[in-house]
Amino acid sequence: MTAETLAAPRSKASAPRNGGANLEKWGWLYMRISGVVLVVLIFGHLFVNLMVGDGISAIDFGFVGGKFATPFWQWWDVAMLWLGLIHGANGMRTITNDYVLNKTARKVLVSAIWIAVGLLIVLGTLVVFTFDPCNGVFEDGALWEACAELTGK
Repeated sequence: MTAETLAAPRSKASAPRNGGANLEKWGWLYMRISGVVLVVLIFGHLFVNLMVGDGISAIDFGFVGGKFATPFWQWWDVAMLWLGLIHGANGMRTITNDYVLNKTARKVLVSAIWIAVGLLIVLGTLVVFTFDPCNGVFEDGALWEACAELTGK
């Protein structure tokens, strides 16, 4: 392994070699901005779920169903999901780029990270926006009365 010297951060040698966008810079900036937004979203989520109303004892299936019935909380949770998953994937990409020396293995791992994140984002978003607390509730079930009241049946 040979020792390489790094160019000064603002020198022409440190600019992207292909003349395109500096993706590392945008990734770095995304991590800072998404981190701040995630702190607000997560602490807001925790405050509402744990401290408002009856606190943690009120969290049950009905509580989650009620939150997912409100567009505000749907978008709040989807924002947390998207920002958190992309933030985490970008961090894993950085770690992979730092520690995996084989170029092919690095490409395979980074691709696997982004495929997994894409799949989780699609599935998580579908769950949030298509959640129906009355799906699969039978007449003899504990939720039948609440669902009948919600649907007007």
